[in-house]
Amino acid sequence: MNGPTNEQHASGISAAVQLGDIVSGTITELDRTHSAVVRLDDPLSRISASIGLLDVSWRHRPEDIIRIGRRITAEVIAVEEQPPRIRLSLAATENPELWAFLKALRPGEVIGGEIADVQRFGVFVALDDGPPHPIYPGVGFITIPELSWRHFADASEIVETGQRVTGSVLCFDTTQGEARLSLRALQPDPFQEFADVTREGQEFLGTVTKVVPFGVFVRVADGIEGLLPSDELAPTPVEAVQVGDHVHVRLIDLDRTRRRLLLSR
Repeated sequence: MNGPTNEQHASGISAAVQLGDIVSGTITELDRTHSAVVRLDDPLSRISASIGLLDVSWRHRPEDIIRIGRRITAEVIAVEEQPPRIRLSLAATENPELWAFLKALRPGEVIGGEIADVQRFGVFVALDDGPPHPIYPGVGFITIPELSWRHFADASEIVETGQRVTGSVLCFDTTQGEARLSLRALQPDPFQEFADVTREGQEFLGTVTKVVPFGVFVRVADGIEGLLPSDELAPTPVEAVQVGDHVHVRLIDLDRTRRRLLLSR
């Protein structure tokens, strides 16, 4: 009787591997994307395994960690059945306490902390619970759009270092070792409140907030802006409109899902 083929054998092993399993192996090569190819120890040695550059470490450069012949212990973070393939995280076993804390968080969970640093790309939050981050000022991170529903030019208009905040957990960013948070998720959406009491055809005296080649954006209520396309401005050219100008507009389309208003003169 013939024994199982390599493919059948690998597929059977793949079915036994689960997310969160800790496995060991040896780095055998670097592929074209500079990810590390790993030969796992038996009985998983027939399954292709790799560690992506962003899953190597939260504190060290990949080139300082990844080298052919190195023995590694890593966590399984993805399993593909066909072809059998495993993706590993070395950062998980390098920072087990932080990894375990982040894995235990659930989307929608509300957690608190203190603003540790404000950057143009987002805000770091030192969480009340859990271990510190090995590199960043805080384990919590809020991207700019998640700070507030209202329009603002700079994150410092919404938060400042040392401020206490409460946010809703969006996800665990495995590549950065962060808990992605949202402040606006815990705030009422002013657009939906506006949509509840507004109908198409309604008129407003608005204020121009931004001029772009295809039209102008007009604030029609506190925190609510809509687009007045250039063809609706005619005969006035876009170049003749300035930020701060007052214009009479009519609402011609309201899209709740995309949170967009289309305006006409």
